[in-house]
Amino acid sequence: MVPPPRHPPVAPGPVPTFSVVIAAYQSAATIADAVTSALGQTTPPLEIVVCDDGSTDDLEDALAPYRKELLLVRKENGGEASAKNTAARAASGDFVAILDADDTYLPERLAAIGSLVAARPDLDVVTTDAFVESDGKILGRVYDSSNPFEVEDQRREILRRNFVFGLAAVRRSVLLESGGYDESIQVTTDWELWIRLVLGGSVIGLVDAPLATYRFWPASLSADVIRLLEGRIQSLRHAARSPLLTSSDRRVLSLSMRNQGRRLALAQARRALVEYQPDARRRALAVALGRGHPAPTRFKAVASALMPVSARKKLTKDDRWLRSSAGGTRSGSA
Repeated sequence: MVPPPRHPPVAPGPVPTFSVVIAAYQSAATIADAVTSALGQTTPPLEIVVCDDGSTDDLEDALAPYRKELLLVRKENGGEASAKNTAARAASGDFVAILDADDTYLPERLAAIGSLVAARPDLDVVTTDAFVESDGKILGRVYDSSNPFEVEDQRREILRRNFVFGLAAVRRSVLLESGGYDESIQVTTDWELWIRLVLGGSVIGLVDAPLATYRFWPASLSADVIRLLEGRIQSLRHAARSPLLTSSDRRVLSLSMRNQGRRLALAQARRALVEYQPDARRRALAVALGRGHPAPTRFKAVASALMPVSARKKLTKDDRWLRSSAGGTRSGSA
């Protein structure tokens, strides 16, 4: 368990109750695994709340075997943030435990989170490590040397990157009092929420064990990465409006926005090359001449501007440049 230090120490408290909430949209193929994993917890949840976000697939049939064991709420399609907020408002547990419809919990997850919260009742958000899976193969874990969980200075680090794996348990009262997930943000809305909570004084803890499985869908199209990066920048812009930011916070936030902007420019240049866009050379040169890109990236950008056909062939076969432009596409880094 990795909670930040607390001075003075806090007295232990009771084990909280958990409402597992699942935002579901076109998830008929995967939601049974998610619900089954929630029902299979060694410490059962108080309830499971599924919000059908205007699905048009066979979601209701997929949930039919579980209808007596969950609360199903329906709404018109409004996006992931809206569905999570709707489910949280319908829940009644002390904590809302987020479970995406295509991911799963390992059986001990809620018990481990409950033990940490009981030991540290000052924590408002708790997450765990998770296995990252793609096409049935385990690729690694969410937290590693390239994506560590931050303990010492969560305020600074949450403005730099999203170090909170999204399948987190959030104190329901804090979530609702904060206004919940920002429904105007379609991608990386969880990062904006964590920023808002940490700036407001919330402390985040980690159970340092892989107690969930996060299904990673490889980003084969540059548009997917561009959407992710645009979402990050939108989240940071929303954070910049906070009156709780100090001058030091604003410096960190400014650097973070520039960093995400560089990654976005790189991803856009790649897409322009792959899709034969007329401004491909211009975008590649902008990366080559722009500040902040490492020398190897700038060299590749120059080569792409001079030889766009060769660059296009290479990028079509190899998406490593795409992945580097996004700085990773895992939930813990979004």
